[in-house]
Amino acid sequence: MGDRLFVLMQYLLPQHLISRLVGVLAHSSIPAIKDPFIRTFIKHFKVNMDEAEREHASEFNSFNDFFTRSLKADARLIDHHPKHLACPVDGAISQLGKIDGDHLFQAKGHEFSLTSLLGGNSALASAFIDGDFATIYLAPKDYHRIHMPCDGTLTHMVHVPGQLFSVNQATAAKVPSLFARNERVVAIFDTEFGPIAMVLVGAMIVASVETVWAGLVCPKGKAVSQFNYTNQDPILLKKGEEMGRFKLGSTVVMCLPKGVSKWPKELSAGTTTRLGQMLAELH
Repeated sequence: MGDRLFVLMQYLLPQHLISRLVGVLAHSSIPAIKDPFIRTFIKHFKVNMDEAEREHASEFNSFNDFFTRSLKADARLIDHHPKHLACPVDGAISQLGKIDGDHLFQAKGHEFSLTSLLGGNSALASAFIDGDFATIYLAPKDYHRIHMPCDGTLTHMVHVPGQLFSVNQATAAKVPSLFARNERVVAIFDTEFGPIAMVLVGAMIVASVETVWAGLVCPKGKAVSQFNYTNQDPILLKKGEEMGRFKLGSTVVMCLPKGVSKWPKELSAGTTTRLGQMLAELH
Protein backbone atom coordinates (compact mmCIF):
# COMPACT_ATOMS: atom_id res chain seq x y z
CA MET A 1 0.00 0.00 0.00
CA GLY A 2 2.91 2.36 0.76
CA ASP A 3 4.43 1.98 -2.73
CA ARG A 4 1.02 2.29 -4.37
CA LEU A 5 0.27 5.54 -2.54
CA PHE A 6 3.76 6.88 -3.34
CA VAL A 7 3.21 6.30 -7.07
CA LEU A 8 -0.35 7.69 -6.99
CA MET A 9 0.87 10.90 -5.35
CA GLN A 10 3.36 11.38 -8.20
CA TYR A 11 0.53 11.32 -10.73
CA LEU A 12 -1.35 13.97 -8.75
CA LEU A 13 1.45 16.33 -7.71
CA PRO A 14 2.74 19.18 -9.96
CA GLN A 15 6.05 17.44 -10.72
CA HIS A 16 7.77 20.25 -12.61
CA LEU A 17 6.70 22.98 -10.18
CA ILE A 18 7.99 20.99 -7.19
CA SER A 19 11.26 20.29 -8.99
CA ARG A 20 11.78 23.96 -9.89
CA LEU A 21 11.02 25.12 -6.32
CA VAL A 22 13.50 22.60 -4.92
CA GLY A 23 15.95 23.79 -7.58
CA VAL A 24 15.71 27.36 -6.27
CA LEU A 25 16.44 26.15 -2.73
CA ALA A 26 19.30 23.95 -3.95
CA HIS A 27 20.87 26.94 -5.72
CA SER A 28 20.88 29.16 -2.61
CA SER A 29 24.31 30.33 -1.47
CA ILE A 30 23.09 31.65 1.92
CA PRO A 31 25.08 29.74 4.60
CA ALA A 32 22.13 29.62 7.02
CA ILE A 33 20.13 27.77 4.33
CA LYS A 34 22.67 25.66 2.47
CA ASP A 35 24.89 24.44 5.32
CA PRO A 36 22.17 22.81 7.49
CA PHE A 37 20.56 21.42 4.32
CA ILE A 38 23.86 19.81 3.24
CA ARG A 39 24.72 18.47 6.71
CA THR A 40 21.25 16.95 7.13
CA PHE A 41 21.45 15.33 3.70
CA ILE A 42 24.91 13.86 4.42
CA LYS A 43 23.73 12.39 7.72
CA HIS A 44 20.39 11.07 6.47
CA PHE A 45 21.73 9.39 3.32
CA LYS A 46 25.10 8.40 4.83
CA VAL A 47 27.11 10.14 2.13
CA ASN A 48 30.81 9.19 2.18
CA MET A 49 32.54 12.57 2.29
CA ASP A 50 35.99 11.08 2.89
CA GLU A 51 36.32 10.53 -0.87
CA ALA A 52 35.21 14.07 -1.84
CA GLU A 53 37.71 16.82 -2.66
CA ARG A 54 35.83 19.10 -0.24
CA GLU A 55 34.61 17.28 2.86
CA HIS A 56 32.67 19.95 4.82
CA ALA A 57 29.32 21.60 4.17
CA SER A 58 30.71 25.12 4.54
CA GLU A 59 33.13 24.55 1.63
CA PHE A 60 30.34 24.28 -0.94
CA ASN A 61 28.76 27.32 -2.63
CA SER A 62 25.29 25.74 -2.65
CA PHE A 63 23.51 22.42 -2.26
CA ASN A 64 23.86 21.91 -6.03
CA ASP A 65 27.59 22.47 -5.70
CA PHE A 66 27.69 19.79 -3.01
CA PHE A 67 25.47 17.37 -4.91
CA THR A 68 27.67 17.53 -8.02
CA ARG A 69 30.83 17.40 -5.92
CA SER A 70 34.09 16.20 -7.41
CA LEU A 71 36.00 13.27 -5.94
CA LYS A 72 39.62 12.95 -4.93
CA ALA A 73 41.88 11.90 -7.79
CA ASP A 74 42.38 8.38 -6.42
CA ALA A 75 38.76 7.77 -5.32
CA ARG A 76 37.86 5.80 -8.49
CA LEU A 77 39.98 3.62 -10.75
CA ILE A 78 39.02 3.48 -14.43
CA ASP A 79 39.34 0.10 -16.17
CA HIS A 80 41.33 1.09 -19.26
CA HIS A 81 41.44 -2.37 -20.84
CA PRO A 82 40.69 -1.73 -24.55
CA LYS A 83 38.15 -4.57 -24.66
CA HIS A 84 36.28 -3.53 -21.52
CA LEU A 85 33.41 -1.06 -21.20
CA ALA A 86 33.78 0.98 -17.99
CA CYS A 87 30.80 1.71 -15.78
CA PRO A 88 29.84 5.39 -16.29
CA VAL A 89 28.46 6.03 -12.78
CA ASP A 90 28.22 4.97 -9.17
CA GLY A 91 24.82 3.39 -8.61
CA ALA A 92 22.96 0.09 -8.79
CA ILE A 93 21.86 -2.00 -11.74
CA SER A 94 18.13 -1.60 -12.27
CA GLN A 95 18.05 -3.96 -15.26
CA LEU A 96 20.44 -5.13 -17.96
CA GLY A 97 20.28 -7.57 -20.82
CA LYS A 98 19.15 -7.86 -24.42
CA ILE A 99 17.01 -5.37 -26.28
CA ASP A 100 14.11 -7.38 -27.70
CA GLY A 101 13.69 -5.80 -31.10
CA ASP A 102 12.60 -2.28 -30.14
CA HIS A 103 11.74 -3.10 -26.51
CA LEU A 104 13.72 -2.81 -23.27
CA PHE A 105 12.74 -4.58 -20.05
CA GLN A 106 11.84 -2.18 -17.23
CA ALA A 107 10.40 -4.38 -14.48
CA LYS A 108 8.08 -7.35 -14.16
CA GLY A 109 5.12 -6.67 -16.42
CA HIS A 110 6.64 -3.53 -17.96
CA GLU A 111 8.67 -2.84 -21.09
CA PHE A 112 9.33 0.39 -22.96
CA SER A 113 10.14 1.37 -26.51
CA LEU A 114 13.73 1.99 -27.61
CA THR A 115 12.55 4.43 -30.26
CA SER A 116 10.48 6.36 -27.69
CA LEU A 117 13.42 6.39 -25.28
CA LEU A 118 15.56 8.07 -27.95
CA GLY A 119 12.98 10.77 -28.58
CA GLY A 120 11.02 9.08 -31.37
CA ASN A 121 14.01 9.09 -33.73
CA SER A 122 13.78 5.72 -35.53
CA ALA A 123 17.01 6.38 -37.45
CA LEU A 124 18.99 6.67 -34.21
CA ALA A 125 17.15 3.70 -32.68
CA SER A 126 17.86 1.41 -35.65
CA ALA A 127 21.50 1.01 -34.61
CA PHE A 128 20.44 -0.60 -31.31
CA ILE A 129 17.65 -2.94 -32.43
CA ASP A 130 18.24 -6.36 -30.80
CA GLY A 131 21.28 -4.91 -29.05
CA ASP A 132 22.09 -4.74 -25.33
CA PHE A 133 21.20 -2.28 -22.59
CA ALA A 134 22.00 -1.45 -18.99
CA THR A 135 19.87 0.74 -16.73
CA ILE A 136 21.75 2.13 -13.71
CA TYR A 137 19.98 3.96 -10.88
CA LEU A 138 21.82 6.66 -8.92
CA ALA A 139 20.70 6.92 -5.28
CA PRO A 140 20.87 10.23 -3.38
CA LYS A 141 24.10 9.20 -1.64
CA ASP A 142 25.93 8.47 -4.89
CA TYR A 143 28.45 10.53 -6.84
CA HIS A 144 26.38 12.29 -9.52
CA ARG A 145 28.74 12.97 -12.38
CA ILE A 146 28.52 10.73 -15.44
CA HIS A 147 31.73 9.62 -17.15
CA MET A 148 32.51 8.05 -20.51
CA PRO A 149 32.49 4.23 -20.63
CA CYS A 150 34.89 4.27 -23.60
CA ASP A 151 36.44 6.71 -26.06
CA GLY A 152 33.71 8.30 -28.16
CA THR A 153 32.99 11.11 -30.61
CA LEU A 154 29.66 12.88 -30.08
CA THR A 155 27.38 12.67 -33.13
CA HIS A 156 23.89 13.58 -31.84
CA MET A 157 22.10 14.92 -28.77
CA VAL A 158 18.34 14.89 -28.21
CA HIS A 159 16.48 16.65 -25.42
CA VAL A 160 13.11 15.01 -24.77
CA PRO A 161 10.71 16.91 -22.49
CA GLY A 162 8.51 14.77 -20.31
CA GLN A 163 7.27 14.02 -16.83
CA LEU A 164 9.36 13.77 -13.68
CA PHE A 165 8.39 10.58 -11.89
CA SER A 166 10.75 9.18 -9.31
CA VAL A 167 12.96 6.49 -10.87
CA ASN A 168 13.42 4.26 -7.85
CA GLN A 169 12.52 0.57 -7.81
CA ALA A 170 8.98 1.11 -6.50
CA THR A 171 8.08 3.51 -9.29
CA ALA A 172 9.79 1.44 -11.99
CA ALA A 173 7.63 -1.52 -10.96
CA LYS A 174 4.35 0.41 -11.25
CA VAL A 175 4.66 3.22 -13.85
CA PRO A 176 4.50 1.92 -17.46
CA SER A 177 7.28 3.12 -19.82
CA LEU A 178 8.82 5.14 -17.00
CA PHE A 179 12.17 5.90 -18.66
CA ALA A 180 10.51 6.80 -21.97
CA ARG A 181 8.08 9.15 -20.17
CA ASN A 182 10.44 11.21 -18.03
CA GLU A 183 12.38 14.20 -19.30
CA ARG A 184 15.76 13.06 -20.61
CA VAL A 185 18.89 13.88 -22.57
CA VAL A 186 20.07 11.39 -25.20
CA ALA A 187 23.73 11.49 -26.29
CA ILE A 188 24.93 9.31 -29.18
CA PHE A 189 28.65 8.63 -29.53
CA ASP A 190 30.57 6.97 -32.34
CA THR A 191 33.10 4.45 -30.97
CA GLU A 192 35.49 1.86 -32.39
CA PHE A 193 32.84 -0.86 -31.88
CA GLY A 194 29.90 1.16 -33.23
CA PRO A 195 27.47 3.73 -31.79
CA ILE A 196 26.60 3.92 -28.13
CA ALA A 197 23.62 5.74 -26.61
CA MET A 198 23.87 7.37 -23.18
CA VAL A 199 20.43 8.43 -21.95
CA LEU A 200 20.38 10.69 -18.89
CA VAL A 201 16.89 10.39 -17.40
CA GLY A 202 15.51 13.15 -15.21
CA ALA A 203 13.34 12.49 -12.16
CA MET A 204 11.28 14.09 -9.41
CA ILE A 205 13.11 17.12 -7.93
CA VAL A 206 16.01 16.80 -10.41
CA ALA A 207 16.70 20.49 -10.89
CA SER A 208 18.67 20.05 -14.12
CA VAL A 209 20.74 17.79 -16.34
CA GLU A 210 23.98 19.13 -17.82
CA THR A 211 26.55 17.95 -20.36
CA VAL A 212 30.16 19.10 -20.65
CA TRP A 213 29.70 20.28 -24.26
CA ALA A 214 26.31 22.05 -23.98
CA GLY A 215 26.05 23.04 -20.32
CA LEU A 216 22.48 23.09 -18.97
CA VAL A 217 20.29 21.01 -21.31
CA CYS A 218 17.09 20.54 -19.34
CA PRO A 219 14.71 21.87 -18.24
CA LYS A 220 14.31 23.34 -21.73
CA GLY A 221 11.04 23.89 -23.58
CA LYS A 222 8.16 21.56 -24.36
CA ALA A 223 9.23 20.23 -27.77
CA VAL A 224 11.84 17.60 -28.63
CA SER A 225 15.13 19.31 -29.56
CA GLN A 226 17.65 17.51 -31.77
CA PHE A 227 21.29 18.47 -32.32
CA ASN A 228 23.64 17.08 -34.97
CA TYR A 229 27.36 17.37 -34.25
CA THR A 230 28.68 15.58 -37.34
CA ASN A 231 29.28 18.74 -39.40
CA GLN A 232 31.54 20.60 -36.98
CA ASP A 233 34.84 20.15 -35.20
CA PRO A 234 34.56 16.75 -33.50
CA ILE A 235 33.78 16.58 -29.79
CA LEU A 236 35.93 13.66 -28.61
CA LEU A 237 35.69 12.42 -25.04
CA LYS A 238 38.12 9.86 -23.66
CA LYS A 239 37.23 6.88 -21.51
CA GLY A 240 36.76 8.01 -17.91
CA GLU A 241 36.27 11.69 -18.75
CA GLU A 242 33.19 13.45 -17.41
CA MET A 243 30.34 13.78 -19.93
CA GLY A 244 27.51 15.13 -17.78
CA ARG A 245 25.97 15.48 -14.35
CA PHE A 246 22.65 15.34 -12.51
CA LYS A 247 21.54 17.94 -9.98
CA LEU A 248 19.71 15.49 -7.73
CA GLY A 249 19.64 11.78 -8.48
CA SER A 250 18.37 9.87 -11.45
CA THR A 251 19.16 7.10 -13.94
CA VAL A 252 21.42 6.37 -16.91
CA VAL A 253 20.24 4.00 -19.65
CA MET A 254 23.05 2.79 -21.91
CA CYS A 255 22.27 1.12 -25.27
CA LEU A 256 24.75 -0.88 -27.35
CA PRO A 257 24.56 -2.41 -30.85
CA LYS A 258 23.81 -6.07 -31.41
CA GLY A 259 26.65 -8.51 -30.85
CA VAL A 260 29.37 -6.22 -29.49
CA SER A 261 29.14 -6.75 -25.73
CA LYS A 262 28.79 -9.41 -23.06
CA TRP A 263 27.63 -8.67 -19.52
CA PRO A 264 29.62 -10.34 -16.69
CA LYS A 265 27.70 -13.07 -14.87
CA GLU A 266 28.10 -11.27 -11.54
CA LEU A 267 26.04 -8.28 -12.75
CA SER A 268 22.27 -8.47 -12.33
CA ALA A 269 19.35 -6.37 -11.10
CA GLY A 270 20.26 -4.90 -7.72
CA THR A 271 24.05 -5.16 -8.11
CA THR A 272 25.92 -2.11 -6.82
CA THR A 273 28.21 -0.44 -9.35
CA ARG A 274 31.24 1.81 -9.03
CA LEU A 275 32.37 4.34 -11.58
CA GLY A 276 35.17 2.87 -13.69
CA GLN A 277 34.66 -0.82 -12.98
CA MET A 278 34.40 -3.24 -15.91
CA LEU A 279 30.76 -3.19 -17.01
CA ALA A 280 30.95 -5.34 -20.15
CA GLU A 281 33.37 -7.24 -22.36
CA LEU A 282 33.56 -5.91 -25.93
CA HIS A 283 33.89 -8.04 -29.04
